[in-house]
Amino acid sequence: MSRLNQELGLLQEIGLLSTSLLGTGIFVIPALAATAAGEASLWAWMLLIALVLPVAFTFAQLGRHFPHAGGAPHLIGRAFGPRMERLSALLFLAVLPVGLPAALNIASGFWQALFDLSRSQALAIQLATLVAMLLLGQRPAKASGMIQGAIAVAIIATIALIWWVGDLPVSSQPLLPPIQGSWHLLPAALGVMFWCFVGIEAFTHMGEEFKNPERDFPLALLFGVLLAGLVYWACSVAVLSFQAYGDVTTDAASLPRMLDLLLGDQARWIAATVGYLACFASMNVYMQGFARLIWSLADEGKLPTSLALRNKHGVPARALLLVILSCALCASLASVLELTVDDLIRYANGNFVVIYLLSMAAGWVLLRGIWRALAAFSCLLCSLVLLMLGMDAGYALGLLALLCGLDYLRSPRKQTLKVT
Repeated sequence: MSRLNQELGLLQEIGLLSTSLLGTGIFVIPALAATAAGEASLWAWMLLIALVLPVAFTFAQLGRHFPHAGGAPHLIGRAFGPRMERLSALLFLAVLPVGLPAALNIASGFWQALFDLSRSQALAIQLATLVAMLLLGQRPAKASGMIQGAIAVAIIATIALIWWVGDLPVSSQPLLPPIQGSWHLLPAALGVMFWCFVGIEAFTHMGEEFKNPERDFPLALLFGVLLAGLVYWACSVAVLSFQAYGDVTTDAASLPRMLDLLLGDQARWIAATVGYLACFASMNVYMQGFARLIWSLADEGKLPTSLALRNKHGVPARALLLVILSCALCASLASVLELTVDDLIRYANGNFVVIYLLSMAAGWVLLRGIWRALAAFSCLLCSLVLLMLGMDAGYALGLLALLCGLDYLRSPRKQTLKVT
């Protein structure tokens, strides 16, 4: 029996997942991929979707059979015991101090493109964004689903507008160009593009609030991943057609540049508004996911029970307040220390891959039949991605080792006596 109100329908679930996947990536990643692999990046999107689907299907089966607000850490704990649940929960929460401030930086950056903002003014926008997410999080989960569905429509409409005004596709840019001689470029592009599909693990925390998780969880994941993949591919076609890529500066402003080229100066407002809303939607899913993880742990007696309180709408408002306050503190520190977005994201990337890897390993333990084989294949894919990260995975692996050591030291040591 679900501990939270079951009020999310299929369309709201698709809206939540698709905006989580699109998020900030839709405005930067297609240009970065084009810089890394040129026209071959269009093939890389097709390949990435094919690689992500096994992971998505594994999460879908896990969410279908074991819907729980604890999300990925709960699944890992179910497979490998309470110690791994604690460790994976801490590893997931460790994204909060670095990943969310990075997203807030990107969000405020869209307004900095319109106004000459000081560092303190940019921080004020970031804190106001957190307040808005706190207010939205006090409402029933379906409110977030409806708003994020509308944001997903706005993102798709923006890409469709570029195609329509730009009269795409153009004859000079094939939708799937010849790939001969360009295969060696795909790994570099895939290493950048993988992060477009980070967000599935946060979505699993909403499982207890689905009206029909057994039917809707797989459908929401399938349609959400395919929709996000199609939008990314369509944006990449536009980026290549208008040559909106090539260096760090151009890549960061690829979407505003295309809109400015097609619509003139007023397009800056469209780019800033849609870009900010996309960032807001992506962060909101993570805030909700973090809050539900903390609430679930408190509800099971693993954290102070005061964090298990819910408001009149049945949502974990107190846990969300803790998440928001923590993120506000981290964003303020990042601003004072003048940390760049690259500094922040670099430390968060490895955490996600390790969580994915452990979740797929949990799928191999918990699932049966063809789904178990698919989980094993997904585990292999995540291992390869972790290897591709190289030194960037050091933060996550080092943190995991530190957490293991601390957990071992705090656990009572048991003596086993042999009677001969």
